[in-house]
Amino acid sequence: MLQLQTIRDNKEEIILALEKRNIDAQPLVEKVLQLDENRRAAQTSLDNLLAESNKLSKEIGELYKTGKAQEANELKEQTVKLKEKSKHFSEGLATAEEELQTLLYQLPNAPHISVKKGSTEEDNEEILNEGEIPKLVEGALPHWELAKKYDIIDFELGVKIAGAGFPVYKGKGARLQRALIAYFLDKNTAAGYTEIQVPHLVNELSGYGTGQLPDKEGQMYHVTADDLYLIPTAEVPVTNIFRDVIVNESDFPITYTGYTPCFRREAGSYGAHVRGLNRLHQFDKVEIVRVEHPSKSYDALDGMVEHVKDILRELKLPYRILRLCGGDLGFTSALTFDFEVFSTAQDRWLEISSVSNFETYQANRLKLRFKDENGKNQLAHTLNGSSLALPRVLAGILENYQTADGIKIPEVLVPYCGFDMID
Repeated sequence: MLQLQTIRDNKEEIILALEKRNIDAQPLVEKVLQLDENRRAAQTSLDNLLAESNKLSKEIGELYKTGKAQEANELKEQTVKLKEKSKHFSEGLATAEEELQTLLYQLPNAPHISVKKGSTEEDNEEILNEGEIPKLVEGALPHWELAKKYDIIDFELGVKIAGAGFPVYKGKGARLQRALIAYFLDKNTAAGYTEIQVPHLVNELSGYGTGQLPDKEGQMYHVTADDLYLIPTAEVPVTNIFRDVIVNESDFPITYTGYTPCFRREAGSYGAHVRGLNRLHQFDKVEIVRVEHPSKSYDALDGMVEHVKDILRELKLPYRILRLCGGDLGFTSALTFDFEVFSTAQDRWLEISSVSNFETYQANRLKLRFKDENGKNQLAHTLNGSSLALPRVLAGILENYQTADGIKIPEVLVPYCGFDMID
């Protein structure tokens, strides 16, 4: 969440920045600042009462020592009244702090200066378009038809077991999934990321720490009996490793990669554009997460973009990169680049990765800090990216690599698959 000091010092700049998200943040910002002013006044009053109470306690002690019990007892009556006042201010302060926290959770991150104002994905900026779109054979099929033809993904069986959006991968389809996971992890670890395995469920504090709660509560699967949430991405458990942690400045950069299944309710998603692997409730993803010094985070973001580009070049998939506009930007992100693969059979772009810098937004929620050269605690910057999400990458491979004889396997994946053709 945004820091109170930052809001106080840069009120107009933050309101202007949030306009890029098509949000009139002024009423909420003003309410935050007024509540903060009230909270600080209550804290000052409480501190003064406590100081006065401590002073009287010392005086009472001295009076008892000198045999002046009656005077001491008179002062004790004053301390009782002070304690009642202190309790009143303390309760009011706790209420004000809770209300302030609730309001701050409602403010999204301020977009980076490079983010343009916009309303929908149509306003996103294409900054790179690379790779040759293949010319497919006559009668080329979309991936859900290819999956059925070659018996590698069974969508109907998934419906029987769980429901729509839970496909069953079979034979070479399952092996191709496993190959992609291994390839992505190998690429990430070769780039310096430490592989990590994390829980697939998180508690409420973890959801609040990275910003999924309360913003995306309706999109998460909630295990109510245990008050746990199925993860929507590995970003949540991996980043929460650093909740309430103070790292050393010399520890930067901190880099992790992990494979997890991901679970998303995707409520309200209907239509042909979500057919097959285009949108699922359960899918596999390999994630990269970085904790960075604030002065290095945007260089790190550029490095993450280059890393994902390298993977897509090796897979030889046509792709483009979009800089998201304010209206399409995630709630917690300051700057996001989306990668999309072109699906030739569907004649449309499919998002396969988002690479984001959250600056201090998540770190402030997490209380993730580092000690600077002066020994002062500062908030770190957090970043994450998909490297990569599997369903639409797999869809792109099936559709773009189809031939009259079957589906070719990208050369870089053949050693991982153990076969070069699905036929």
